[in-house]
Amino acid sequence: SPQVQPFLPQWLAQPKRVQKRIKDHLCPIRDVPGIHPRLLKKLQMNGIDSFFPVQAEVIPAILQSASSGYLMGRGGYRPKDICVSAPTGSGKTLSFVLPIVQVLLDRVVCHVRALVVLPTKELAQQVSKVFNVYTDGTGLKVVLITGQKSFAKEQEMLVQKKVTGYCSLADIVVATPGRLTDHINQTPGFSLTQLRFLIVDEADRMIDDMHQNCLNEIVKAAFQGENDSGSNLLFQRTKPGPLTAASSCSPQIPLQKLLFSATLTQDPEKLRRLDLFQPRLFTSVYSEENRDGAETEQDTNNKYTLPEGLSQCYVPCDLNSKPLLLLYFMLKMRFTRVLCFTNSREASHRLFLLVQAFGGVTVAEFSSRLPPNERKRTMKEFEQGKIQLLISTDATARGIDVKGVNYVINYDAPQFIRTYIHRVGRTARAGEAGVAFSLVLRIQERRFLRMLRDAGIRDIKKHPVKGNSLKPLVQQYEGALCKLEKTVK
Repeated sequence: SPQVQPFLPQWLAQPKRVQKRIKDHLCPIRDVPGIHPRLLKKLQMNGIDSFFPVQAEVIPAILQSASSGYLMGRGGYRPKDICVSAPTGSGKTLSFVLPIVQVLLDRVVCHVRALVVLPTKELAQQVSKVFNVYTDGTGLKVVLITGQKSFAKEQEMLVQKKVTGYCSLADIVVATPGRLTDHINQTPGFSLTQLRFLIVDEADRMIDDMHQNCLNEIVKAAFQGENDSGSNLLFQRTKPGPLTAASSCSPQIPLQKLLFSATLTQDPEKLRRLDLFQPRLFTSVYSEENRDGAETEQDTNNKYTLPEGLSQCYVPCDLNSKPLLLLYFMLKMRFTRVLCFTNSREASHRLFLLVQAFGGVTVAEFSSRLPPNERKRTMKEFEQGKIQLLISTDATARGIDVKGVNYVINYDAPQFIRTYIHRVGRTARAGEAGVAFSLVLRIQERRFLRMLRDAGIRDIKKHPVKGNSLKPLVQQYEGALCKLEKTVK
């Protein structure tokens, strides 16, 4: 049958391109229209006199979407959601902090109007610091909830109980998913019904199954009817739907989603789950530069050099056969010293448990959930050949020098050429030979090959594995899955 091509929605297929060479395209802050004089002053006090290209494009876009204030009545159009895909270090944080502080500057009542969700405590702390710099002296309150303080303490920071009911102590909340979900479910008076901006930073990690639930909870909380308290019926929000006379007569605060990521997923299915409204995509996929203008790695013009002794193959497959393929390589093809990459900590952990439940392979995981001394020990055992399969995330394996890796298996195909180069470069080091296998879903195949081709990599071979070779593993694999379900429960 002919291949079904993934259909990219138009906004993904034709994004707004942002200049990539940061240094050559700085934009003086006074040239970006519509920024409040008070914030211009703040920027200069912080030594910022020009914006990076991403900031110069995205700041006006967010400001414009709130130009008629954040209460939108009839005739006001619902603002479009915004997605920004740009590498780390290109100034994403400031490009949402600044416009949000500006839109909220004139707020009369304190309500949670902006919520920023980040995958890790470190990132959340970083972002709340930047918010504090720009809200300082404005009366706007930023609250950070990441579980570093006790739950009760965080509750005190979020809401205050008065005779008349609860009132919010935060205009802007910066949070990690787990802790946020707890407050939505357990903190009386913590309300998101007045939420105007939902910012998801590092969106690709947040969309992964682990946190999808958190995003659903936020949206649910944002559209909860307030009839029980009765006080706020005027501004009650209904889930966006077709425009009817009834739905257009009461003003509604729109909820606008702003997604930021160095690696925004191109997977239409994942994006569909985010339920975006007429999204606009700003993207700058390019070589990263440091603030001082030095390239972080060789200039991309001379493309990438890969180790001499490296052979590269890819295996077209579907989602269900991925675990079977890995087991097939380990047990039937007898691969040893295999470093296997997944795209998230959750995926790594799940795969590790699965291979363990299947049996017959000495396997370990190498992830940020392990303490450093344990990671060291695992690495040593791997180098001594006691561990055949090491399952890792990019974050953990970035830059580490592992001795004697025979095979790298990309269990999840990398989305970025840098990630690919980085992973496959863990083998064939110091003149040795090594093989890299990438398991590529059929829907990803064209994009994957194009990514390599664009980087000047043409010597990758297609290595199909017939379904018949996997059949003998199926029964035991299903047993392992059942076992796994029980342990997870």
